[in-house]
Amino acid sequence: MAQDNTVTIVGNLTREPELRFTPNGQATATFGVAVNRTWTDRTSQERREQTSFFDVVCWGTLAENAATSLSRGTRVVVTGRLDQRTWETQEGEKRSKVEITAEEIAPSLRWATVHVTKNERRSPENLNGEAPAAHEPTYQRPAQDPSPAAYPQSAQAYPHSPTAQYATTHDDEEPF
Repeated sequence: MAQDNTVTIVGNLTREPELRFTPNGQATATFGVAVNRTWTDRTSQERREQTSFFDVVCWGTLAENAATSLSRGTRVVVTGRLDQRTWETQEGEKRSKVEITAEEIAPSLRWATVHVTKNERRSPENLNGEAPAAHEPTYQRPAQDPSPAAYPQSAQAYPHSPTAQYATTHDDEEPF
């Protein structure tokens, strides 16, 4: 029997993401998410609401991107796993806490729009401005862009194409 510890929540950030770094330089961010659940009481036909609060932890570039992109009130979709942390207070009392360790975080598009910007891929070797590692792919723009004349500019060039009626040019687009 497979055991799965995956949870997905949709809610609003209750506080700004707090970005910190471990002694060895690993980024970590924490923030809270409030999830509202509404229903209609069957006996009284009244609309009821319950709010649950979750602490979310994320690591690495996900933490850095979350701290840069998210703010209090942002509606997000968080997928991750439940983790239980335990510690002892200065008074010697044992405490524990269940939190979500995020694997993916995304803005909810139900009531908002976003503009996605892809970050440049980084490795530990090029964090300080050094050259990328040999195994890391890099994009280089061709020395000379091909002439636009080399590409058909209309659907007439491919009259039997199923998308001929939608043919457009892509001169204004950037390559990946």
